Amino acid sequence: MRRRDCIALLGGAAAWPLAARAQQPAMPTIGYLDSRSPDGVAGRLRAFRQGLGEAGFVENENVAILYRFAENQIDRLPQLAADLARRRVALIAAPAGAPAALAAKAATTTIPILFVLAEDPVGFGLVSSLARPSGNMTGVNFLSAELAAKRLELLREMVPKARRVAVLVNPADARRTEVTLQDLEPAARRMDVQIQVLNANTANEIDAAFETISREQPDALFVAPTPFLNVRLVQLAQLAAFHRLPSTHDVREYPEVGGLMSYGSNIAETYRQVGVYAGRILQGVRTTELPVVQSSKFELAINARTARMLGIAVPPTLLVTADEVIE
Repeated sequence: MRRRDCIALLGGAAAWPLAARAQQPAMPTIGYLDSRSPDGVAGRLRAFRQGLGEAGFVENENVAILYRFAENQIDRLPQLAADLARRRVALIAAPAGAPAALAAKAATTTIPILFVLAEDPVGFGLVSSLARPSGNMTGVNFLSAELAAKRLELLREMVPKARRVAVLVNPADARRTEVTLQDLEPAARRMDVQIQVLNANTANEIDAAFETISREQPDALFVAPTPFLNVRLVQLAQLAAFHRLPSTHDVREYPEVGGLMSYGSNIAETYRQVGVYAGRILQGVRTTELPVVQSSKFELAINARTARMLGIAVPPTLLVTADEVIE
């Protein structure tokens, strides 16, 4: 073989793998939009990736995820959503409640959007119906604010002598605060419980609220469901322990970090479901073919160690019905 022919043959062989790689389809990219910080949602991200895996997608193997976190600055969400839309991601997962979902909706009418919403998505104008969502949005609707009365009932069962309860809310999450109080106030009247609403929209305001609690000496604390307060679980649990205050939250992570108890939807399951839906969209299923999933499982978690520290004997009825008792 002549030298020139040999070089041409070797050159062609070297080009084959490059050509093969060029012909492979580009890895799809999911845009992930969240109002919180990455460290505040680590467990939920694991559940989201688990759902993706169940649908056959593994991050950095056959799907990429482009993360955008607002670091608890909700006013940054529209800009972050617009950035994801400009990058033409395959879909946007916006699981941080109404602010993230609405920001994504304003950014695009064509890219599929998946939400996790405690409020009614039809009432927010995100979908036309739960069973047959129109447009480019679907996701998971979990009950949270509507469970306020049940949470107060369980708190009273844990602390029968509680007559004055401080209720910590985030005024920036106006709609969820409104629904929570609409459910909570008549329940409190029925139970002959006086509630005192305290606002907190920053870490400093949480400290200020607990200064008020220190002065007023309520019998228990009810933390309203909202993304901002959900990522302040450790701070809230430590302050409640310092003030020896029985407290309840809507997510299981709260008693896991030392809070007394929680009752609410299985949040990890909602994120797993969003991951499954993301995988199905990547497989070609349209959002209009994916009905909004409504959570149907609610969990009661109790930290028995915290109860002992507070001098509370957990009633046997709660021990029996609890989904998790942390020792």
